[in-house]
Amino acid sequence: MSDPNLITGIERSEDAGVYRLTAEIAIVQTVDFFTPIVDDPYDFGQIAVSNALSDVYAKGGKPLTAMNIVCFPVDKMDISVLNKVLKGGLSKMREAGVILLGGHSIDDPEIKYGISVTGTIHPQKVVKNNGAKPGDILILTKPLGIGIVTTAIKRGLASPALIRKATRQMATLNKAASEVMLSVGVHACTDITGFGFLGHAGEMLEETDNGITIYSAEIPYIKEARQLAERGVVPGGLKRNRDFRQKIVKFEKNVQQYVQDILFDPQTSGGLLIAVNSTKAVRLLNLLSENGIKQARIVGKIVDSPKRKIVVK
Repeated sequence: MSDPNLITGIERSEDAGVYRLTAEIAIVQTVDFFTPIVDDPYDFGQIAVSNALSDVYAKGGKPLTAMNIVCFPVDKMDISVLNKVLKGGLSKMREAGVILLGGHSIDDPEIKYGISVTGTIHPQKVVKNNGAKPGDILILTKPLGIGIVTTAIKRGLASPALIRKATRQMATLNKAASEVMLSVGVHACTDITGFGFLGHAGEMLEETDNGITIYSAEIPYIKEARQLAERGVVPGGLKRNRDFRQKIVKFEKNVQQYVQDILFDPQTSGGLLIAVNSTKAVRLLNLLSENGIKQARIVGKIVDSPKRKIVVK
């Protein structure tokens, strides 16, 4: 069933659904929840909410309301754990200016938490993930390697300092990055989450004749992720991401294996990958830095050829 008011839906790999209500207002909707990736329940709540809100920010939207989604083993876990998870999530909603309307919970053997989000945007200002144009510069706003680090956390191989670093990054909202992006004006954006950097970069090529060149030496990543990857501490999702995208990705011979792993690494609450006109790239990068996003980097370029391929140099 088609609807002329549907701007983005399930027909392609957009980060959130967008539906036009009036000539001036469209709603943005998304949902995300998952099992804990860190031990601290409060931190887990913050990360889950930041991750879900990111889909709205990637579209250039303003999140307004949320509903909690909770799966909790009532007979196996103390209810105080859930209270901490919910408090952590609420703290990020408040930071984002989002109102919690309610939610739903079920008794489940494994704890899971997330939110559904509703936001708004002007119908003419929706940032899609496939609107990039040849010559556009690609900017990434957060370092990669989170999936590798959280795998190390699960295996008891991460130091307290590394856990704090990864937690802080995952709990950081993409709110400021989205607002800066809108102020400058960009052609495309997606947030880097479970499909990894190359998985989501590939979404920018859907329904286009463009290609992408990635500068591997410019990719920001958590430094500890290199050593972990070289030791084989990588998540199972990394291999699935590689299998999914390997047909459209070409690595030049100088790109080391750990870099390839990091580029396929599934992220949680990752940064925004933004395609912007080359004349605006330096301004965008400077504004990101001025707004506290100091690890943002130019990581690639949209090119004419090879079409629908990603070349990593």
